[in-house]
Amino acid sequence: MKIKFLGTGTSQGIPVIGSSHPVCLSEDPKDKRLRTSAIITTDDHKKILIDCGPDFRMQMLLNNEKNVDAVLITHEHNDHIIGLDDTRPIIFRKENSMPIYCQSRVADAIKTKFPYAFSENPYPGAPTFCINIIEDKPFQIGQNTIEPIKVMHGKLPILGYKINDKLAYITDASKIADEEKEKIKNMDLLVINCLRAEKPHHSHYILPEIIELMKELSPQKSYLTHISYELGFHRQVEASLPAPIHLAFDGLEVNI
Repeated sequence: MKIKFLGTGTSQGIPVIGSSHPVCLSEDPKDKRLRTSAIITTDDHKKILIDCGPDFRMQMLLNNEKNVDAVLITHEHNDHIIGLDDTRPIIFRKENSMPIYCQSRVADAIKTKFPYAFSENPYPGAPTFCINIIEDKPFQIGQNTIEPIKVMHGKLPILGYKINDKLAYITDASKIADEEKEKIKNMDLLVINCLRAEKPHHSHYILPEIIELMKELSPQKSYLTHISYELGFHRQVEASLPAPIHLAFDGLEVNI
């Protein structure tokens, strides 16, 4: 199984339009971040996409990815779902609706944003989605067991995902309850959000919180995602991180 980071930036991406911050002006490709998303290739050759934001089309093209078998949605904010329309070429090629797994609240948001995908008399060329409602019970995609992990994004309850007891992927979290932490301890690989270096945020983890959390969760390896320019230059931050924490970057592929 492997994970490829299609995007590792926040809702504005890096560089931010009009920003003169040094990180936004960096020429290092690892400092340029599209909106957060990842694609997992499983041992049974399934392609599982986690979140589908506004950069989805370019992310697939840049990474030479051609297929998605299912989409796991963490929550309904635009930077995590608004690219779903761009799954149309895959839907048309397969002649089958795109399976989407999400909470019922998120499903309602998707139906509101893409009403034409659920029309009784669909416009030719419209996408079609097959919504699968999940809450807290494990489910299967092919031979793979997916377990939702409940986390808090400020005051909004959202989901992370544990896949085959090896990989846990969490983004936009600011708090994880103790019972949910138990589910993701000692993972082979833990992906988790880290917005910036110091200033606290009401709905995202920052670096000191992540360092303490990793001591508690003890993953073999951890990669940070959903990063803003306020975290700093990739090269400097990566060199400063304690083991087993690393900084993800767009296009990074990790075998699990």
